[in-house]
Amino acid sequence: MPLIRRTFPVGMLGCNCTILACPDTKQALVIDPGDDAADILADLARDGLTAVKLLHTHAHFDHVMGTADVAAATGADVILHREDRWLYDHTLVQIEMFGVRRRDGQPWRPPPPPTRELTGDEVLPFGRREARAVHTPGHTPGSTCFYVEGASETPLLLAGDTLFAQSIGRTDLWGGSLETIRRSIRERLFTLPDDTLVIPGHGPPTTVAAERESNPFVGNAARF
Repeated sequence: MPLIRRTFPVGMLGCNCTILACPDTKQALVIDPGDDAADILADLARDGLTAVKLLHTHAHFDHVMGTADVAAATGADVILHREDRWLYDHTLVQIEMFGVRRRDGQPWRPPPPPTRELTGDEVLPFGRREARAVHTPGHTPGSTCFYVEGASETPLLLAGDTLFAQSIGRTDLWGGSLETIRRSIRERLFTLPDDTLVIPGHGPPTTVAAERESNPFVGNAARF
């Protein structure tokens, strides 16, 4: 049976939250629970999915604002790269700086301490399936993509804010580096299979082949 996958935007900034689930066990990953926790929980409940891990591609506020509520409701492990722990611990400071308000008028809750901090390319099982972490610093020091492949399935990359359709993540925020993000994409992502479906942290999907060929920042058509 094919992998269960749904991606939908959450929050004011339209962060792409993705739910991946093993079709045999219904164990699920929630990638970037950035806001709208009630919608995420409703999507899990619709097919009887059990969230076992909340994965974060990085710790900017728009990718973690729903973590506290989703973690409390599911008991799922909270996972991010250790190099972004400092950003994660200052989520409420980030929210205050950008003036974001909850839609229900309630105060924001700080995200819970991570139950696991990634250091490299760990394998993260969910049911009979697994995702592989791919550390891609540049947007933030701990930015991490998650790669999933299976027999007779199109490979899948949850790219966060590292790689977008015809763009790359901004590097002018805390810990960002243009040189580093370009190296991460070229050396770590563009080496994946051509047909890999890329789900960015915002906006429409793309493929590794399309971005390698025509991305104006890091592809063969790069302006830099």
